[in-house]
Order: sequence, then structure tokens, then C-alpha cells
Amino acid sequence: MDSLLAIDAALFRLINRTLANPVFDLIMPWLSGNTLFIPVLAAAGIWLLWRGGARGRLFVAMMLVLLMIGDNLLINVIKAALHRPRPFLTLEEARVLVGRGGSGSFPSSHASTWFAAVVLTALYYPARWRWVLLVAGLVSFSRVYVGVHYPSDVLGGALLGAMYTFLLFKGAESAWGWCGHRFIPELGERLPTLVPAPGSAAPRADTPRQPLSDLAWTRSGLLLIVALLAVRIAYLLAGKIELSEDEAYQWLWSKHLALSYYSKPPMIALLHAAGTALWGDTMFGVRFTSPVIGAVLSWLLLRFFSATAGVRPAFWLVLVMNAVPLLAVGATLITVDPPLVLFWTAAMVVGWRAAHPYGTTPQWAVCGLCMGLAALSKYAGLYQLLCWGFLFAAWPAARVHLRRPGPWIAAAIALLCLVPVLVWNSQHDWVTVDHVRFNATRREPWRPTLRFLIDFLGAEAILLNPVLFGAAIPAMIHYRKISSRPALARFLFWMGAPVFLGYLGFSFYKRIFPNWIAPAVIPLLCLTVLYWYERWQAGSRAPRRLLLGSLLLGLPMVVLMHDTGLVRKATGHVFPVEIDPTRRVQGWSELGQIVETARQKLAAEGKPVFVVANHYGLVGEITFYIEEARKAAGTHPFVFYKTSRHPDNQFYFWPGYAGHRKGENAIFVQEVDVPDAPAVPGGPKPDRPIDGPPPGDIAQEFQSMTSLGVYPIIHRERTVRWMQLFACRTLL
Repeated sequence: MDSLLAIDAALFRLINRTLANPVFDLIMPWLSGNTLFIPVLAAAGIWLLWRGGARGRLFVAMMLVLLMIGDNLLINVIKAALHRPRPFLTLEEARVLVGRGGSGSFPSSHASTWFAAVVLTALYYPARWRWVLLVAGLVSFSRVYVGVHYPSDVLGGALLGAMYTFLLFKGAESAWGWCGHRFIPELGERLPTLVPAPGSAAPRADTPRQPLSDLAWTRSGLLLIVALLAVRIAYLLAGKIELSEDEAYQWLWSKHLALSYYSKPPMIALLHAAGTALWGDTMFGVRFTSPVIGAVLSWLLLRFFSATAGVRPAFWLVLVMNAVPLLAVGATLITVDPPLVLFWTAAMVVGWRAAHPYGTTPQWAVCGLCMGLAALSKYAGLYQLLCWGFLFAAWPAARVHLRRPGPWIAAAIALLCLVPVLVWNSQHDWVTVDHVRFNATRREPWRPTLRFLIDFLGAEAILLNPVLFGAAIPAMIHYRKISSRPALARFLFWMGAPVFLGYLGFSFYKRIFPNWIAPAVIPLLCLTVLYWYERWQAGSRAPRRLLLGSLLLGLPMVVLMHDTGLVRKATGHVFPVEIDPTRRVQGWSELGQIVETARQKLAAEGKPVFVVANHYGLVGEITFYIEEARKAAGTHPFVFYKTSRHPDNQFYFWPGYAGHRKGENAIFVQEVDVPDAPAVPGGPKPDRPIDGPPPGDIAQEFQSMTSLGVYPIIHRERTVRWMQLFACRTLL
């Protein structure tokens, strides 16, 4: 092994130093990653999707699957397991011409990805694979030349990429031969193999293709749901992202189950408890219920829309909802919004049946229960009662139910579900009411401004997919003109529009967070698909263009929101941390290591040491990412929120450190920002935070406090945040 490593190092020096010249110094960094790669590859993918027929679409789909399974899972797992140091960490003479990768050196993900593309191109386009091989070889060589990989890294990556591509393709081919022909025989006849013959996408002029049956569309939708569930579970198992502050904070709630909590109802804590009971206190255990909720929601909509609008629009609804970044992220991260959307949609589905002349009282009861569960997920679930009020006022056919017990039973059940919340609040001075009222009002006098409105519309356009957001506007305006299913259109409008329009109006007064309209997204998306599907049936070409545009724009947005590191792999440039949507789920394990190291060092002085943070999210993150703290979270916690005289989060109601750890030492943690002003008047702006004094309220609790400095939290060579630590000695 030593001999092989010596040969590897010698080859690295040969390529990295001996072959060095000004021409290669210019070309190789460009080959290793440049700003043209993503636009060129994206344009090629779009062209194949648009003009490549079944062969082109399958090629793009298979390449995306390979990138997700091969690069994001297999290669990263091997890198993490072996953790081979990069050559610039072990060879002082190494020349580094690009950014220094933070992951392990073996294998090279660039080489694996490009050689995966070589094999896939050879399968789908045998006449062109040599050109891809040439590019793959040059890119692999460049990774050694620029100093970030050993030759064995790129050789191993190339072999792994070729192997997993061939094996995954053969596995997919076998699965399609078994599943496709049996589960969806009509598609199996049209596409007997995953490598269709040239021209097989278009039927002959004298033999027009018969449309797929309802059963084929339904089973295609089910297959899509199962595939997406598997992809999301695989993504979570890969551990590419860490817990957000809210996830870690609400995970702590599951260690103290109660009837309700300071700012939220109890559903989120129950979901955390269920997931961690199955899979332990792991990131996968915390988030397990989110992809399951996403799959159940998709299945519910597939059935509902198939029965009310048709199986074909139902399939497209399930497909495009996964191109909505807000919904896609909600099927990965577990917050209060996924269960809210699920139960809101369930109430809508059951309520549609109950609102018809043949609706029954049990259906109204189930509708009320679902509304109650939505309210137990997030108090915004109560808005659905207002939506029903608007619906009854605008729909005479449904208003007849007000003379029957059904709607009143539903409302009573929905409100009864809030009894646990009312009981808890009655025992805690109605703190939730004060919290909601505080969030709904401004701290300063109101002045007319369009700033909040513009911010609201811009954020919603991005999170709802700009194409779909634009398509939803005429659907809401012209919902009365939907002639094929006018009752359904009116119902969907009133199940979502009041929430969206209400927050739109409120944005003239106060800033609105983009996720607040979450319960309105599904009914308005259903309305949008219904509106444009009717236009398509009338012969318009616009619906097809909107569908393709929403997928081509939305799916890359969804992928990027899950892994912005792909930008660096494709272009060699780091995604700006200031606008990185994954920043909030990065760097927390690094913070845990820094805090634990400081804690152990202070503990060497002989006294027990606990941890105090000035933000509820930091308490959750530090607890989760220090193994000892995570194990003790439900019994003997040693990570606390700072002492507060007034309730400002859930920690106020739990035992703190004051009075329980007198005489002990502590590590105090707070996040700091890079100041806007220069450290010296007239001087340059500092590139890091200034080591400031400790907060006065904390300093008064200890005999002494000493700054341990400001630490950059570095994730993948980027500083994602700055943390200041203090050593606090002898709690008074």
C-alpha cells in the first residue's frame, strides 16, 4: 500500500508540477469548473426534453437519477467513510489553482459524474459517446492538474461512475420490464425498453395513437408518488443537510410532550416524537414524517382530482406540485406547515363531498375533524372556517346545508379540537394569545408603503414557481368562466383565495412571511390546473407551454434549494452564502464541535460546565449536535436558553439553570454579525466580527466572564455564520 501511495503521489507531482505551463494554468481551471457548464448543460437538457422525443426525455431523466443516487449518495458516502486528505493538505509543494474542497479526496465526484455521462451516452446515443469521453478525460485530468485530487481519485471516480451507471441502468431496465409491463401495460407496449428506437416517440400518420386509459394515468401517478417518496428518503438518509433551528427547537418539544406550547399547537411535537420513536434521535428520525406527509398528500390529491376533474389533469397536478419549491421543501423539512397543508387538503376533499346534496352528516364530522387537526398543526388552520363562510355566502347550492346539522357539527368538532390548547393556555396566563397578537401588530406607527407588498409578491413568485404563480393569476380572476366544472372551480377558489388575498391585503400594513399562505397553495394549484386543462381541451397551445415551462424552471429550482453545492461542482464557483437557501441547514455540527471543545477545556478546571445560548434555535442546535447533550435532552439537559423575566419562547416554562447549577461554570454562545461600519472611523470595513463585550444580563449572573473569541462556522470552505463564545465562571 505504501508503494502504491508513493506512485500516486509521484504521478500527482508529475501532472501538478512537472507538466505545469502557462497555457494549462489557464485552461485546466476552466475545465475543472466554469460558469458555462451549467447553462450549456441546461440548454442541452431543455433541447432534449423539447425535441429529443422519448429517447431524449429518458436520457435526461436517467441522468438526473444518476446524479442524485450516484453522486449525492454513493460517492459522498465513500468520501465520508474513507476521508482521504486532499493532496494540498499532505503535500506542501502542491499547486492549488482552484478552491480547496472540504470533502474527502477519494473518489473524485467530477470524474464519477462525467464517466457516468459517458456510459449513459453510449447506451442512448452510441455515435456520440466518444465526444463525451474526451470531455470526461480532460475534466478528470484537470482535477489533478489544479491540485485538488490524486490520480487514483479520478481513476477510482471514473470506474465507480461507469460501474454504478451500468448497474443502475440494468436494474432500472429490469424493474421496468417487470413493473411497467404488469402495472401499466399500455406504457409497457409503447415503451418496451428504456432505450427506445429512434423515431419511436411519434406514431405513424396512418395509425393514430390511442390515448392512455384512466387506469394507466392513475397508476402512472401512483408510480410517480412512490418514486418521489423513495428519492426523498434517500436524500434524507444521505445526510446532506442538517436540522434547521426550528426543527431542532421543536424536536426538543418532543422531549417534553404537553397539551400545547408557547407559539405552536402540539402536532409538530407529536410528529417529532413519532419519527424519533421509529428511527431514534437522528436527522432522519426527526424528518421522517415529512416525506411521508408529502406522499400521502399527493395520493389524496390524485384520488380527489381524478374523481372530480379527470385522471389526466390529476396526474399533471401531482407532477407540477413537485415543481413548487415551497411544497417540495415542505416534503423534506419538517415544520408546522406540512401537517397543516395535509389536514387542510383532507378537510377540503371530504368537505367537497359533504357540500353536495348527497353529503352526509358523518362526512361533515370528518371534515370538522380534519379542520381541527389542521388547527392543532398551526393556528392558521382556523382560517378554513372563514373560507367555508365565504363559500356558503357565494354558493347558493351549498348554502342549503346551513339548514342541516352537518356544517355546525363540523365547526363544533374543529373548535373542540382546540380544547388542549385552551387548557394549556389557561394554565400559562394565555401566553399564546399575547404571542399571536404581538406578531400581528407593528412596533412602529404605520405609514403607507408598497415595500411589503412588493416583497410579498416577489417571494411568493419564487417559492410558488414563477410560471405557476403567473398561471394562477388568470385562473383566480376567471374562475367563474370555467364551464366544464363550474361548481368545483368555485369551491377551489373559496378554499384558497381568501387566505392568499387576505395576506395580500395585510402586506400593505406589515411584512408577511412567504410560508404564511401555505394552506392556500394546494386549492389554488388545483384551480390553476383545472383552468388551463380546460383551455387545453379547447385547443389552446398555451397550457402545454406553461406545463413544460413550469417543470423546466421549477425542478432545477427545487434541486438547487436542496443542494446549492451543485453550482460549485458544475462551475467551480461557490454559491453566495448571503442568498444561499441551504445556509440555515449548514454548519451546525461544526458549531457543536466548537462548543463541546470549549466546554471540555473549561471542565478541566474542575467544576461542572453547562451551556447557555441567547437564541432558542441555538439551544436546539447545540443540544442536537453534541452527542452527550442529545442523549440527556429529555432527562438532565445541560444546554439552556438564557434566563428571561418574561416568556419569549418555550424555555421559559421549563427548568433553567438559575437556582439549579449554582457555583458551576458555563459556556455562553451567541451569534454575531459582520458590522456595517468600519472598526476605525474612516478605516476599511472589517472582514470578520469584532470581539465585543458580553451581554449585561448574562454577565450579572456569573462571578466573571471571559471572551473566548469569535469563531467562523465554516461549511464547505464558506463561513456560514460567526459565533462568539464566553467562559462564564461560578454561577451566582
